[in-house]
This record gives sequence, structure tokens and C-alpha cells, in this order.
Amino acid sequence: MSSTTGLQAGVVIAVLLLSALLGRVIVGATLRRVEPGPVIPGVLRGGTWIGMLERFAITGGVLAGYPETVAVVLAVKGLGRYPELREAHPDKRSPAAERFIIGTLASYIWAALLGVVGVLVLGAVS
Repeated sequence: MSSTTGLQAGVVIAVLLLSALLGRVIVGATLRRVEPGPVIPGVLRGGTWIGMLERFAITGGVLAGYPETVAVVLAVKGLGRYPELREAHPDKRSPAAERFIIGTLASYIWAALLGVVGVLVLGAVS
């Protein structure tokens, strides 16, 4: 393996890890800023793991030259969460809906940004 190939592999791994793991911190901070109260237990369970996986998939798709990955991940996530988001409440607002939208947008923006940065870095080291 040439030094350039090794460097490219290192960039890809670093960008994917930053996207998935640091994204968790950024999305969590965003959600705490928007909803400063306590998190409602059971609302959007598994969101942390789903978020890390979706950021990994989106960043990987952008790095591989397939930005369409964003649409696929969003469709799968939306279908999977639809029952929770549709749930009716006395005030006609689902507590999950806002959290879903804000968390998803913050997560996707971070993942896409890291993917673009990764593409630029890979272009510079090639």
C-alpha cells in the first residue's frame, strides 16, 4: 500500500469517526439548547444509535460520491419513526415530532458537512 493510499484511508476513517461520534455531542447539545427541560423517557428510543448510524451512512455516501444516500437514509428513518410521530396528544402536538425534526436536521447537516470536508481533504492529498 502506497503512502498516499494509507493517508486517504486514514482521512476516510477519521472523517467517519468524527461524523458519527462528535456528531452525537453536537446533536445532543443542540437538542438540550432547544428543549432545556428533562427528556421524556421513551420518546424516540434508540435515537442515539440511529443518529450515529445515519451520520456514518450519510458521510460515507458523500465521501463515496453518492449524495443520494441522504434521501435514502431520511426515507428509511421517516418510515421507521412514522408511528411515533403520528401519535396524537391532547395538545395535538407530538413531543417526538419536534425532537425528530431538529435532531435529524442537526445530524444531517453535520454529516454532510464532514462528508464535504472529507472530499476536499481527499482531493488535496491525491
